[in-house]
Amino acid sequence: MIPGQAPEGGRFPAPARFVALGDSLTEGLGDPVPGGGWRGWAALLAGALGERPGGVELVNLARSGALAAELAERQLPAARDLGPRFASLVVGANDTLRAAFAIERVAAALDRAHGALSADGAVVLTACLPDPGRMLGLPAPLARPLARRMRAVNTVVHAVSARYQGVHLHLAEHPWVAERACWSVDRLHPSERGHRLLARGFHTALTAAGLPVGPPPTLTPDGPPPTRAGSARWMATRGTRWVADRCTDLLPGLLGLALQECRHGLAGSGRLLDAAADQATRTALAALDGADRADGAKGSEGADGAKGVKGAKGAKGANGPYGPDRADDPARPGGSGDARPGKTAATVKGAATMTG
Repeated sequence: MIPGQAPEGGRFPAPARFVALGDSLTEGLGDPVPGGGWRGWAALLAGALGERPGGVELVNLARSGALAAELAERQLPAARDLGPRFASLVVGANDTLRAAFAIERVAAALDRAHGALSADGAVVLTACLPDPGRMLGLPAPLARPLARRMRAVNTVVHAVSARYQGVHLHLAEHPWVAERACWSVDRLHPSERGHRLLARGFHTALTAAGLPVGPPPTLTPDGPPPTRAGSARWMATRGTRWVADRCTDLLPGLLGLALQECRHGLAGSGRLLDAAADQATRTALAALDGADRADGAKGSEGADGAKGVKGAKGAKGANGPYGPDRADDPARPGGSGDARPGKTAATVKGAATMTG
């Protein structure tokens, strides 16, 4: 068959699916379409995933404000029912903006979602995210606690992606993240240019992993850049409510964290806060291995003595990405704490392909 032409009978096979899970970043906020609604990086990437136009169908399940646990509980079952070839899990920023932030819950939810989609045969995309405190330009006593939370989430995402051999993008490290033109008025969601760069980054990561994809998404905007009037209108109509919703939940706790930050700063003991956050992250990752070992023991107790899926996963967990055989294990005391994926995970760090 000649590429681009339909096979005998005149019909192409049913398109593969790309199912996008996550929050407002994946929903497309910051990249409006005429007539209302959002497009975003997932739609831009979907158009470049197939080897022919329309070869991959996008189903976007992402919802504004979603937490990692909500993704695992509500979006994951629907995603699995769709049998995707590609799936994305980009979530965690909203968790850092909640007073009840708990890295162990984030880790458990991401591990559950990534493990299930990988077991179903999907290529799973993940990304680390920039620090919201820096993006918002908050004062240091307010920004540092948020930075620790985001660092913890990114460490978990790195490690879980390596665990299941996913395709991971080190978004937080790209130079374009610091470009104001790449972000919308709220400074937390990309502009159209930012969404295009994000889609291009994922495409580059898939190509580096040796996966067949189409031509990369273009970086040329097809809409006008945000205007000051449009930015003011957004802040007056939607932005104020968005900020108020977050502040009602986060602000009391964040002020307490800021006071703690100031006390430790005056005492010269700020490193203790960093150490406590790192320890909590290591504990959360170690708990995933503990759960796998327990599942592995149950799987090996079958009547025929054969290991089931959980049993096999548990055996891997004992000496896998978080196990004692990894010198850079983020769950080990003395480990690097960076949780960068090993050779089994496809990652892209460089920014050259993201800027032109």
